[in-house]
Amino acid sequence: MSGLVLGALALATAGAVGAQERAVVGTLPDGTKVESITLRDASGMQAQLWTLGAALHALQAPDRDGKFADVVLADATLDATLAKPQYFGTVVGRFANRIAKGTFTLDGKSYTIPTNDGPNTLHGGTRGFDKVVWDVVEARPDRATLRYVSPDGDQGYPGKLTVTASYALEGDGKLAIEYRATTDAPTIVNLSNHAYWNLSGEGSGTAMDHELTIAADAYTPVDETLIPTGEITPVAGTVFDFRTPKPIGRDLRTGSEPQLLRGRGYDHNWVVSRTIAKAPREVARVHDPRSGRVLTLTSAQPGLQFYSGNFLDGTTVGKSGRVYRQGDAFVLEPQLFPDTPNQPAFGSARLVPGKQYVNRMVYRFTTDQGARATP
Repeated sequence: MSGLVLGALALATAGAVGAQERAVVGTLPDGTKVESITLRDASGMQAQLWTLGAALHALQAPDRDGKFADVVLADATLDATLAKPQYFGTVVGRFANRIAKGTFTLDGKSYTIPTNDGPNTLHGGTRGFDKVVWDVVEARPDRATLRYVSPDGDQGYPGKLTVTASYALEGDGKLAIEYRATTDAPTIVNLSNHAYWNLSGEGSGTAMDHELTIAADAYTPVDETLIPTGEITPVAGTVFDFRTPKPIGRDLRTGSEPQLLRGRGYDHNWVVSRTIAKAPREVARVHDPRSGRVLTLTSAQPGLQFYSGNFLDGTTVGKSGRVYRQGDAFVLEPQLFPDTPNQPAFGSARLVPGKQYVNRMVYRFTTDQGARATP
């Protein structure tokens, strides 16, 4: 098994779009090769994907002075990812987020899936989409599409599910990610991307000073095992109110909010809408005062899971050779509400033959063009 160190700046630095770049980064214990795919656009933005988990492994974006930095956290080696998987940049599914007690009922039949988060199932189970190698079906200089076919009964889910994950640098600072899925039998689907972002740069320390806005009037409180209670609670007057920009960490150490104690920070679903929107709209905006980078996220999904990097515990050494600690990144996952299959009031995650699941999200990078922040 290879332990090839990619380094913090494993992407080429050429600004123009050129030939598509692919390389083998290592092999799994069964001999399966894991590849990297490098994308770039004419502006100098670059992204790197790994076929393991169809993961976004790196993305370089400019700061207010035009200096590029990698703003995605990830393991330095494939060996590290295999030893301690943490969903860095991966597709999460078949069902992103949590399903209570590893069970759900579909069309009157009960299904049992592996539990891997206390009593619950998280991000698909013990071998979710993050832990499989995806096939490359298209690779162009600025975009790539990967595919995985999940067989009927995979992790206990019904139906053969065919999934594609497409990544594209679309210009104007945009990284578009689109997940599509079809099935040959009724099943449940909820896919999202689990990139850990730090707009000051991977390995630069805390992201809790980043200023976050979430376009949601309500959130779904959770129980002690982080399963939604079924309530939809207004954010007004709570630490969950990000309708106007505020630093992510401002209310994290108040010590008086049971919801934050349960999740060790933010690990909750914001209610952007009650149904999937007809068209994508801006659901979140993040501004880093230090670098001037601004990230906006557009999506049509009804929910946004916001996670404040609570379980980064200082045991992971990232691409820069620096340790990742609690709060060194944030995650924004547009998706259906957690535990939707067990909570009809949340909508439906059901997919049937002849229909297509689609989740398109666009992360756009700009800058504030303001004066340099004081160190």
